[in-house]
Amino acid sequence: MGSDDTQQNTLAEQLLMLAARSGAEAAEVFQSRSLSRPVFFEANRLKQLESAQAEGLALRLWRNGQPGLAVAFGPVEPQSLVDRALALSELNEPETIELASGSNIFYPDLGEAVPVEQLVEWGKQAIALVRDAYPDVLCEAEWECEAETTRLINSHGLDYGYTDTTLGCSLSAEWVRGDDFLSVYDGQTQRGYLDPEALVNQILQRLDWARENTSSLSGRMPVLFTSKAADMLWGTVQAALNGKQVIEGSSPWSDRLNEPVTAEGLTLSQHPNVGPFSCPFDDEGTPTRPITFIEAGVLKLFYADRTTGHTLGSGTTGNGFRPGLGSYPTPGLFNLIIEPGTRFRPTDSARESRNTSTGKSLLGLIASLEDGLIVDQMLGGGAGISGEFSINVDLGYRVKNGQVLGRVKDTMVSGNVYAALKQLIELGGDADWNGSCYTPSLIVGGLSITGRS
Repeated sequence: MGSDDTQQNTLAEQLLMLAARSGAEAAEVFQSRSLSRPVFFEANRLKQLESAQAEGLALRLWRNGQPGLAVAFGPVEPQSLVDRALALSELNEPETIELASGSNIFYPDLGEAVPVEQLVEWGKQAIALVRDAYPDVLCEAEWECEAETTRLINSHGLDYGYTDTTLGCSLSAEWVRGDDFLSVYDGQTQRGYLDPEALVNQILQRLDWARENTSSLSGRMPVLFTSKAADMLWGTVQAALNGKQVIEGSSPWSDRLNEPVTAEGLTLSQHPNVGPFSCPFDDEGTPTRPITFIEAGVLKLFYADRTTGHTLGSGTTGNGFRPGLGSYPTPGLFNLIIEPGTRFRPTDSARESRNTSTGKSLLGLIASLEDGLIVDQMLGGGAGISGEFSINVDLGYRVKNGQVLGRVKDTMVSGNVYAALKQLIELGGDADWNGSCYTPSLIVGGLSITGRS
């Protein structure tokens, strides 16, 4: 262990000791240290290399049951931080102390770092492949390797830590044709490797489909959300599954446990050891575990932190996370897995196919549409917990007889997320990470499409 680690460890234990001496009956220290090396490309060229390092800690304590929180970034005088937390605790009402007990465990590090030279090479390779096919396109890109070390130690004997190294990239292609401007973007998040060719193929496919503009369409018909666009639906689902929203009565699923809430066959789960967003414990020191939230369309469980779980009577699910160092833990998801490859029901606009197997590619889903719309990029925010949405299509395509006719412009899609989840037609087999959500492309029936001629 390096000298910086030793100093941080000494500081954490010193803070716990000083908190106890100052009359706190319980305390915890949450430490976070990150090092990122992003590589930026602009107008098809390497623009700059950066190195950013951040370090901070949060001290949370209780005296007479009253909670106090103080945060420091960089060097800190320990007693001063304890005094600040104690002063804030005097302003708060007493509460039940929710601290996990444990032992000293430093979990295996996750991911592998790659040198900056490799990031630069991947960026150059991706841009060259795009411009080989479309010389007039201007590309921007960012490739990054970030390592984050987390340590949580408390007065109940718990001392957990690990280092997580992730790789991420984003690539956008801007194509200007007279008055017509098109921007296509996509990205990846992985551990240990990135795949420039796969990323480029996604960009090129969208550019190929957008060679021709086609007329808008209006009415109610199936909409195919690509895995990138489908996150708009799942953002609402995550809010509805939040135990805190249930307590506040905001979730429409608050009283729907063990009842159908989506199309039969839809399964949503969380797996702590799957994907680049996996983690061994939450920010309260509770080990994470596999959870099925919705099974075959039936609501099984809400996610909760320790305080929320205590109120719900379900206990914590290991989902207590801090939005920032200066925040208290609150219910959050670290990954959400939508089980791919499910066919729900036929539709009047679906093409008959001899291939009835599940797990279709994006092209396979398109081939199944008689008449519909592909949504790949959207303007505006998500639906929120109400589920109502009305989105402008930033990048969308018209499908007729299983073929993409071209790009549509000036088109809006509206509906309700909860209704859409009951009108699912098919989930593809092309699941990918979009943020911390692992989702395939999907087809939804009955959405309202409004286009301008």
